[in-house]
Amino acid sequence: MTSKKLYGKELKEFDDVDVDDLLTQLSAEELEILSKEVDPDDRFMPPDQRTNYHCEREATGPVDRKQLIDHINKIALETPDQPESVPFVAGVVRGKKWIPPEAPVIVSREDDGVSFNLEDEYEQALGTATEEELVDLAAILGFHSMMNQDQYHASLLNKGKVGLGWDGVTKASQPKALPYEPPNATDPEQSILKVYDDDSKTIELCFNNVNLTDDQFDRLFKALEINTRLEVLSLSNTGLTDRTAEKLAEALEKNATLRVINIETNQVSANGIVRLVKSMLVQKNVEEFRASNQLTAHVLGNKAEMDITQYIEQNTTLMRVGLFFEFNDARSRVANHLQKNIDRSKIFSFFFRLNHFLSSWLSFSFPA
Repeated sequence: MTSKKLYGKELKEFDDVDVDDLLTQLSAEELEILSKEVDPDDRFMPPDQRTNYHCEREATGPVDRKQLIDHINKIALETPDQPESVPFVAGVVRGKKWIPPEAPVIVSREDDGVSFNLEDEYEQALGTATEEELVDLAAILGFHSMMNQDQYHASLLNKGKVGLGWDGVTKASQPKALPYEPPNATDPEQSILKVYDDDSKTIELCFNNVNLTDDQFDRLFKALEINTRLEVLSLSNTGLTDRTAEKLAEALEKNATLRVINIETNQVSANGIVRLVKSMLVQKNVEEFRASNQLTAHVLGNKAEMDITQYIEQNTTLMRVGLFFEFNDARSRVANHLQKNIDRSKIFSFFFRLNHFLSSWLSFSFPA
């Protein structure tokens, strides 16, 4: 087997040759000739250096884009069309005519030749069954994909009329007119006074869709610091901002009875939500926190989500969080930790009931 040679030398002899030293020995003219022989495929190089063709003519002036386009259009209009070698004749087919392929024949169910061996009584029952009875049977067996919605629900509700038949199309049903929800009749001033007086009957307080002023927020959160009865506080769509959310965070650091907090649909930023989640680590009594659909924080961002995840993982009582996490890491970590808190709560509840049962059983005095 003969080895390949280049300029009388074997290719192995060129392995130790330094290409940079060879290039330094070339002159400018030789380098230009060498560049014309090489066509580098490098997208980082400018286009004029990636092609072998170099225009050596001097520029006649600045480029006028409109004038260039007008000139190209003028040349295109003035250039005559090339005459066809064979004139067009209507109805004459030249070349191979395209023939569409034959469509595959779909074998009907009758031609499948599939037979089922059923008992005589089953065949007689199915053969004499009406369409409504067959629809009921399909609904019982769970074949809801074989019928329309009217048929399926009518069969479940045991109605006489079961729809439009097997081949029928379900029509849109008229939606039921539901009455509008009445406006929130909560009186902010009286509710704030009840929270300040630590009213024993005020366990749940709902300010949803009630536009509160900053002064009312301040007085409510000040009263919340000394309250020992309130467990559920809903402040959805109340105009809560970062300044008033800071007051709420300070109140959460001192209140030890709140279990559910809802501040959805407000104007709290991502930093404000982080501050609220961090404040729950002081007392660790909040079990549910909802703060989604904020006007200024539709997307929390990576840093805020990581901070919220870190604070939630340190909280052992939080079991439900109403927040939208964009990143999968934060979403999965929060879900896993909340599930651990739920399992821990169930175990504590079981042992508490067991301890209560044993204590009551041991204290029971048997008759002599």
